[in-house]
Parts: sequence; C-alpha cells; structure tokens
Amino acid sequence: MKKLILKGFAGIASVLLAGCTGRVMIADKKPNIVFILADDLGYSDPGCYGQKIIETPNIDALAAGGIRFTQFYSGAPVCAPSRCVLLTGKHTGHSYIRGNHEWAERGEVWNFKKMEEDPSLEGQYPIPAQTITFSKVLKRAGYKTACIGKWGLGAPFSEGSPDKQGFDLFFGYNCQRQAHTYFPSHLWKNGKKVNLENEFIIPHTKILDGDEDPEKSGSYARYWQKQYAPELMLNEALSFIGSVKDQPFFLYYTTTIPHVPLQAPPEWVEKYRKKIGDEKPYTGGNGYFPCRYPMATYAAMVSYLDFQTGAIVDELKKKGVYENTIIIFSSDNGPVTTGGSVSEFFRNADPFNQSPDRIKGSVYEGGIRVPLIISWSGKCLKPAVSDLVCAAWDIFPTLCEITGSEVPAGLDGISILPSITGKGQQTSHEYLYWEYPEKRGEQAVRMGNWKAIRDSIIDGNTKIRLFDLKKDITEDSDISGAFPDIVTRMKEIMAKEHQKPEVGKFDLFLQN
Repeated sequence: MKKLILKGFAGIASVLLAGCTGRVMIADKKPNIVFILADDLGYSDPGCYGQKIIETPNIDALAAGGIRFTQFYSGAPVCAPSRCVLLTGKHTGHSYIRGNHEWAERGEVWNFKKMEEDPSLEGQYPIPAQTITFSKVLKRAGYKTACIGKWGLGAPFSEGSPDKQGFDLFFGYNCQRQAHTYFPSHLWKNGKKVNLENEFIIPHTKILDGDEDPEKSGSYARYWQKQYAPELMLNEALSFIGSVKDQPFFLYYTTTIPHVPLQAPPEWVEKYRKKIGDEKPYTGGNGYFPCRYPMATYAAMVSYLDFQTGAIVDELKKKGVYENTIIIFSSDNGPVTTGGSVSEFFRNADPFNQSPDRIKGSVYEGGIRVPLIISWSGKCLKPAVSDLVCAAWDIFPTLCEITGSEVPAGLDGISILPSITGKGQQTSHEYLYWEYPEKRGEQAVRMGNWKAIRDSIIDGNTKIRLFDLKKDITEDSDISGAFPDIVTRMKEIMAKEHQKPEVGKFDLFLQN
C-alpha cells in the first residue's frame, strides 16, 4: 500500500477579510472549497467532540483553527436523503429524495452477483435532471468540481448520475449497496466502470477462511485484498487538487468511512488492538463481513479517515492553495450499531441516547446531530465554538454567499457565513424540520430548546412527543401533556412543512 507521510499542521496565516459584512468580497480569487463528508460518523467520534479512545489529531486541528459547531444537524438519519438535502438545500419535507430507495422496480437489485453482471441494477433512485444542486451553481461560477467517494443519488447512466448533476469528475461508488465492501471489484469514473484487482466477494458474506476458528486472525484473510477503495479515492482527490490548483475548485470528498463493513489497514487495527486489548470476534450475525477485532477496526477506520483529512490538508499546503481554501468537515448522519461496531463502546453518540433505535435511522438527536467543523485560514472569526442551531440545508446558501453566487429560489436554508467570519448579522431559524418515511414514518421539529417527534405515522399514530433538550438531551421524558400550546404549534409546523412527495415510496401518509 502506498504510504503518505503527513506533516504537522503549520500555524494558520493571518489574512484580512475584506468588507464589513458576512458576504465575502471577492477581489483576487474565489476561494477553493473542500467538503469532507464522513459516512455514519457519530457526533462524538472525533476527539474535539469528546472522544476518549479514538485519536483524530488532524480533525481536531481543523477545529482548533476554525469553527466547531455543536448544534448542527444532518438532512436525514440515513445516507441518500441526507445527501439530497445537502446538495439541494431543501429539507426532507420538500426534497425529492426522502429515504433510501433502491429502485427495486428494475429487478433483483439486492442480488449482488446479478448486479455485478448488470450495471443497470446498480445505484439508487435518481434525482431529476433539472435538480438545482450547489455543484451546478459552483460550476456556473467558474469552479472545477469533483465528487470522489459515494454518490447514492442516481444509478449509472441515469439522469441523477454525478456527471449530470454538476460534477466535472466523479470517482468512487455510484451505488450505496456496492459500498458494502471496501474491496469492490470495480468503481466508477466519469460514467465508466473501472475494474479493480479484487476478488468479487458478495457483501454480507459470513464465511471464514482456513479452519474457520473465529479466534484466529487468519480466518478473516479473505476480507483484506489488493486495492483498498479509500486509498484509491484519496489518491484521486490529491491528484484532482494538483490538476486544478491554478483555478477555483470544489472537492466534495464523500468517503464511505466509517460505514460498515469493518475493514481497515492491518497496521492501524494493530495500533488499537494494543490500546483496547483482546475482544470478542464479530462473525457476521448482524450483517456485513466478519471481523476479528471489531472495536479496534472501527477505531482504525475513524483514525484512517483522520489520516486522509490530514493528507488533503497537507496537499493543499504543498500546492500553495491552503490559505485560499475553505474546508468543511461533517457526517451524513449518526452512528450505527450493526456489522460488529458497538456505538456504546465508544460513546460516539454522547451526550445523546445511545440506544440502537435512537442513533442512525432515527430522528432523535443521536441519529441526526452530527459534527460540523469549518476551517478557513485567516478568515474565520477566530478559533471558536458555535452553538448556532443549523442544518445541512444551510450549506447551499452559505456556499452561494462565499462565492458571490445568487441563491436559488425555494431553498430552506440560511447562510451561516456570519457565524464563520464574525462579519455581519447572523440570522437564525425559527425551527428545523425533518420527515423520514422509513421505520413506519417519522417527523421531527426542533424549535428553540423544544424537540417534537411523531413516529409510526404510516400506522395512523397522531401523538406528538415533546422534549426539552436543555433539560433532557437524551429525549427520555415526554412532557407533551404539560405544554399543549407548544404541541399545537409543533403540529402546525409538521403540517406546514410537509409537501406531498413526487415519489410515492416517500409518502408518510400512504396508508392513512
């Protein structure tokens, strides 16, 4: 495996921000933008958010030199809708994609062997060709654009593929299901299938090697192969930076780490095996590949993500563009306890409820509150922590303001640039809204310190539970009976913000 040598973070240069408002005054050169989006990274996985076991020095350094947001929310509690919200600036009451849609109308999309033979079975339901994404807006503003990592918003050859949604370069997994292995037999580059030197092993296989002794590391040898997708994607990202360093660029680095299955470079696993000690093997009972040291491997994956973050920052510095680059780091949703990783072990949803039904796949805090770090050399207000309540749909208008682009009509977000630069007056949301058609249908509203949740909507449930996040961050005590006026307001918001989806599968009220 190619080794990358990481250098320590240099001091952040002092650069004056022109103008006295939140809007960036573009005088010499538009700022480059690097957005690193982790996959299923918990709120407390990075050290700067309280992690005690996993080491994330590069992510922590971004926070130390930038702004760390403590009340930032993803667009949805699972992958595809979260990415749709982020790219389009519309929350899930208005967005086109509101849940994971594997587009089963095409055939046996979960038959990995058939999907390997027939690329038309890959990918998720496509966003329409006319969708306004911030990648299209940035491209029109003169940016070279790249999406490297996982897509999930349109199958190969469909109108939702990355090359039709504003990206000059795409390299990685088009399909979320294919991303259930870090050693795929192929990836995609600009609409073309790139075959890799990996044996095709059906994701979720549970067979061990040799004498099948789960206590022996050798029994898991088949699950570490030649070409590790995260390494390939990092190299592509570094190459992209080098190729476009003389013009404004946008790199959307949508890594699959630390989404299961648990697969990390052996030397990184060994580091945490020594730190954590021996542990019970994971033999595949909850899906995904078996793993000899599941906790050590999860920690290794997060640390490898941190390594990649450092490598990207280092490359920006080497190419002389770091000081003119805004770096955004976040996650698509909360952590998950499947495939061998145990969220409770790392406390990576702290301070929220760690229960498996309260993290990924739920609209509780552990499922949707995620890290957000923004680093911009010399232009951030100062190293700071912001408690601004904001969400993924705020990124689109923020990027528009940063680049001097017109904000498209109909977005649900607000620009958070004043909170980043300390220039101008920061507006705030009256409330945030989510809906999630899976798990029998869920809605949620955050309004001030109030949080309202309604679940089992498809089953006809109309009861709204109410929580005071200031006093009950774990959302354990339903106080709806004591505050009927607040519940009435929450019900009004849920009705107002829900628009009937264009895709029937996402209809919350389908069976009512």
